[in-house]
Amino acid sequence: MQTVLIEITNSKALRLLKDLEALNLIKLLQTPGKPGLDFAERFGGKLNLSDTEYRDFQQHVSKSRVEWDNNTL
Repeated sequence: MQTVLIEITNSKALRLLKDLEALNLIKLLQTPGKPGLDFAERFGGKLNLSDTEYRDFQQHVSKSRVEWDNNTL
């Protein structure tokens, strides 16, 4: 067997993995996360953007989330 480490970035992906496990195609292994660091603490301030770049980035993220929710990607 081969072990692969992945990072779940969406709850839909986790659901798919659990479905694959239910079909006995894969086995999910839990790994301990890093305690005390939430997403904002880990990545806050990592992008150095101007106000315009930041606004454009936020608009792109918002649009992408709507498209993802509507499955129009």
